[in-house]
Amino acid sequence: MLFAPDTEVALRSVVNLINTAANGAEQLATTQALDHFLKAEGFTGSRTRDPAELASVHHLRGELATLWLADESAAVDTVNRLLREARALPQLVKHDQWDWHLHATTPEAPLADRMSTEAAMALVDVIRSKEMDRMLVCAAEDCDAVVLDLSRNRSKRYCDTGNCANRAHVAAYRARKAAS
Repeated sequence: MLFAPDTEVALRSVVNLINTAANGAEQLATTQALDHFLKAEGFTGSRTRDPAELASVHHLRGELATLWLADESAAVDTVNRLLREARALPQLVKHDQWDWHLHATTPEAPLADRMSTEAAMALVDVIRSKEMDRMLVCAAEDCDAVVLDLSRNRSKRYCDTGNCANRAHVAAYRARKAAS
């Protein structure tokens, strides 16, 4: 195991959030789409379910996408700012199906604060472990989705948003066949 289970869950949620805007397709256009995303990701706590909440999540998504491509120093600055702005106070909690894990905001904190803090706490582990090279962009030429490589041999190169890996493998196979 590379990271703690709750860190991996949070990192996958960051990837999924960033990829809701991958390849020019807006998947969080409505508060209902946000509801569906949050349910799929297992986010709990209070919600306003209004356009301002959706806009704050869109803003966070942009910040996390920029952070994903940042160098270590810029990533540290962003993570520290996110934690500071949310007034993060890490504490162990146990709820629903989850065993002990870290929360750094109250369940009543605004959604974007809870999401940014969870992302920042996970990224703290990535930065401290010197594993930022696991934060990638899909290797497919026509895809800008992000990728989190948690494989032991650091071999993951394609996103999970479409058929990028399959298309690349088929193209390579066809190229080999054409060459022979």
